[in-house]
Amino acid sequence: MNLPTPDDVAAAADRIRGVAHRTPVMTSTRLNELLGVEVFLKCENFQRMGAFKFRGAYNALSQFDQTQRESGVVAFSSGNHAQAIALSARILGIRATIVMPTDAPVIKRQATEGYGARVVTYDRAAEDREAIGLALAENEGATLIPPFNHPDIVAGQGTAALELFQDVADLDSVLAPMGGGGLVTGTCLAAQSAAPVTQVFGVEPAAGDDAKRSLDAGRIIQIPTPSTIADGAQTQAMGEVTFALAKQYIAGIETATDDELVTQMAYLASTLKIMVEPTGCLGLAALARKPEAYGKRIGIILSGGNVDMARFVELVGQTA
Repeated sequence: MNLPTPDDVAAAADRIRGVAHRTPVMTSTRLNELLGVEVFLKCENFQRMGAFKFRGAYNALSQFDQTQRESGVVAFSSGNHAQAIALSARILGIRATIVMPTDAPVIKRQATEGYGARVVTYDRAAEDREAIGLALAENEGATLIPPFNHPDIVAGQGTAALELFQDVADLDSVLAPMGGGGLVTGTCLAAQSAAPVTQVFGVEPAAGDDAKRSLDAGRIIQIPTPSTIADGAQTQAMGEVTFALAKQYIAGIETATDDELVTQMAYLASTLKIMVEPTGCLGLAALARKPEAYGKRIGIILSGGNVDMARFVELVGQTA
């Protein structure tokens, strides 16, 4: 198995420089006082296409050879990876086909199609998206790029944390959303070279704690598609690449409930005036529950901001 390294993250950072945004790190005196710690928010909701996924997608597609570029790319995703592949493919002149569930957020499907990709839908409760993607790639001679179980994807995602470590010194820990584990394990790799004393924690939905179960069991555990508003983390299982890296590097895995995610969505909107999708709030939700557990200086990766406005209002309205 080909596992990415810290050097691969550094190479990815060079590859995406000038194409991906270097997103800001935000702080809030009010948030620090509320939690009793210093919090540094890496705002990937300001990334191109609205999420960190652009980093990994562009890193992967930019390494295609001429034959791969002419044959196209296939991906499967509920939303952010779909948009990331679609946009990266458009920039690089590559034909893209994306397998998306029928219940994917409308805003994410519209954006994917808006970037020029062909969307093929499936029923996530009854069909296997990976099998559909593999079949399409084989039939069309295209390259399949999965959303997290790929060395180039992991390395690209790690560039978000690499920027965070360059901008903020002496972090005790970093908390990042966890679905399939690409962002978290990329963060672990970045920490190995740039901040070796910093601990990295993944945070997954309480309804979909397959990663925690997998690490506890010492093998990949597959679960039914979790019912959670964190659609970016509705994964059923980790991949071999992300599981191997998590076993080696991750400090721990936490969970957060949907109610906790909504609370943090509302807090970020009212206090920092930023819109973050439910999945992007996983790290802050875990920190808010037990801020004393992660040290005094904590980095939080807000992974994306792709949430339909009507849905956002509906969710945060529950906290009014």
